[in-house]
This record gives sequence, C-alpha cells and structure tokens, in this order.
Amino acid sequence: MTNILMIEDDLELAEILTEYLEQFDIQVTTAEDPFIGLSTLSMQDFDLIILDLTLPGIDGLDVCKEIRKKHSTPIIISSARHDITDKVTALDNGADDYLPKPYNPMELQARIKSLLRRNQQTNNSSGEIQAPEKQQELIVFENSMSIEFLGNELSLTRAEYGILSYLIKKDGGVVSREELIYNVDSISEDTSNKSIDVIIGRIRHKLNENSKEPKYIQSVRGIGYKFLK
Repeated sequence: MTNILMIEDDLELAEILTEYLEQFDIQVTTAEDPFIGLSTLSMQDFDLIILDLTLPGIDGLDVCKEIRKKHSTPIIISSARHDITDKVTALDNGADDYLPKPYNPMELQARIKSLLRRNQQTNNSSGEIQAPEKQQELIVFENSMSIEFLGNELSLTRAEYGILSYLIKKDGGVVSREELIYNVDSISEDTSNKSIDVIIGRIRHKLNENSKEPKYIQSVRGIGYKFLK
C-alpha cells in the first residue's frame, strides 16, 4: 500500500483523486489546511506528497520549503497557477514534479508511479559518490541529494545539485549542455544552453573556483563541460 498526503483545499477535487487512486492500492490522507498538513507529516510517514499552491493562510511555495527543511519525501505540485516563475520556484524549493491543473487523474497516477520508482532506485543505491582524486573535497550523497565540499554541505538548488553530481558521475568525461538538459531531472527540456552556463557559473562560485584556472569544472569549447579528476 502506498501512502500519500494530499494538501489540497479543494475538497471535491481531493475526493475525486482519492477515489481514483484507491484503484491502484494508493491510500490518500487529505489535509484541507496547510498547517494541519505539516502537523500530520510530522506525526506520520508518507511515501509521497501532493501539494497545492493556493492555500489558506500560507502559500504552497512556503509549505514546500518548510517540508524540505525536515523531510525528503517526494513532492508533486498540483496547481492551477501556470506562471513559469511559480514552477521554477517550486522546483528550487524542493518539489520533484509540477502538474498544472486541470489534469486527468490518469496522468497524476502515472507521475506518482514514475516518481516513486525513481525514488526507490535512489534509495537502493549506496548513496555516496566520491570524486575520484578529490575524495576529501567533493562527496555526493544521493539519498539526501546533497554534496559536501571540504567537509561542509554546499547550499545548492536542485538544478545545481543535478548538474554537479552528473558531472562528477561522468568521471572526467566531456558532457554537452544538451546532455545535461535531457539527463538532469530538475532541468526542463526547454532550458537554454545559456541557462546551463549561468548555473555552471553559480556552481563555480560556490566552489570558490576561477573559470580561467579551473580546479573542478573545465569548459570544453563548442561542447560543454567536464569534471577534472
């Protein structure tokens, strides 16, 4: 049985989704009030969270941020807000997927299944990847989606974590911008190459790296980047 917490103030929609998901052995606990939702999450473990953005008392983006402070539970945003800024902010705040309303419950079930499968694969991994010749400098913890740099956890957005961990896993291989766009889950397929360069620049800043004398990430003209072993 899969247990899901749905923080949604549209009770009619919540009822429709609950009845549909029950067919797939998914039990849904609904919280109309976001504060009750946060309290429920602190008392019970869930496999996944479905979170609306337009909620009474507190914006869903802030709820997402609060959840991520204490929990790694996968989050699907279910919202009628179609502004790209909301989508980007939600993903940066820790959401794993964003599903604009209205949608068919069939699509929601498919996304739940896909997200839980990816999460299970991550949990089954060793959870720790060390940069080959920089073992004491950069360590990727896949389970918590975090990276330690010189013994301290880096403050990274999901996109920054995705790109840096992907480069490290490629073990010195050259990675094109297009490869990053299509293989890093937290990056949308319509992301531009320029946006990738901007994210790389932010990562370099957090690694205290000079792009002209790179120690970790080297630019490969006309292609992309590679991690220096």
